[in-house]
Amino acid sequence: MSDSASSPANPAASPERDATERAHLDFTRRLSYGDYLRVDALLGAHQPLTGAHDEHLFITVHHVSELWLDLVVRELRAAMDLLSAGVTDTPLKMLSRVVRAQEQLTAAWSVLKTMTPADYLQFRGSFGEASGFQSAGYRMVEILLGNRNPTLLRPFTHRPDLYGPLDAALHAPSVYDLTLRLLAARGLAIPAEVLERDPTGPHGEHPEVLAAWLTVYRDTERYWDLYELAEKLLDVEDNFRAWRFNHLTTVERTIGFKAGSGGTSGAGYLRRALSVVLFPELWQVRTSL
Repeated sequence: MSDSASSPANPAASPERDATERAHLDFTRRLSYGDYLRVDALLGAHQPLTGAHDEHLFITVHHVSELWLDLVVRELRAAMDLLSAGVTDTPLKMLSRVVRAQEQLTAAWSVLKTMTPADYLQFRGSFGEASGFQSAGYRMVEILLGNRNPTLLRPFTHRPDLYGPLDAALHAPSVYDLTLRLLAARGLAIPAEVLERDPTGPHGEHPEVLAAWLTVYRDTERYWDLYELAEKLLDVEDNFRAWRFNHLTTVERTIGFKAGSGGTSGAGYLRRALSVVLFPELWQVRTSL
């Protein structure tokens, strides 16, 4: 015969109640969840300029996106530091994390798309010329991935703390530049004009670089780490394209073909950006195999 005191029917002895009683409840001298994450400061950063209901949504999506972008930058930099030292295995984990973060960034557009044009027009005029075009986090991601245009740094000249790191990254190798140096170090024929190119401009497709990648893809057993790295970079660019495409469709759905608040042509600018190819030889190698 079972003891009624230990019966699941007795709420006084339920596992949930027992767990609650063991939980730490006094945080007078302890670090709490909210203190550790500085939730007050985080939520306090939400400062809508109007009483429009959807402005809070707009700010939330962009705040969360900036946090994901910051993580992407940190993971890319860590991977690039290791690649520059000739390490190929650990960067794969970091690039995998970049891919997962990119998925979260892309998913954020689906939340923003719940805002209708009429909703947006209630507060759009309140933030003047502010625009995602001026996101230092996004611009840093672009630069690290190799999409480089010195003109795009001009919106940050009033903020040396933002402009300095962006300019330094613009003059340093991209993740793809470092990858091509790895290929050269492994004896694959990467021309000096590619290895010593001006990093402030984008990488252009080169037949000898394509030939080197063909060697890797035709002998994956010998070059397995380089092959894995190439495929992971392609995952990153694939997701980068998906983010841009969803950005475009969100803008078209919300403001149509109006000019962007930052002064660009809006949807037209975003549509042209879709044509950018970061790692051209990794896409072309599939045709050439």
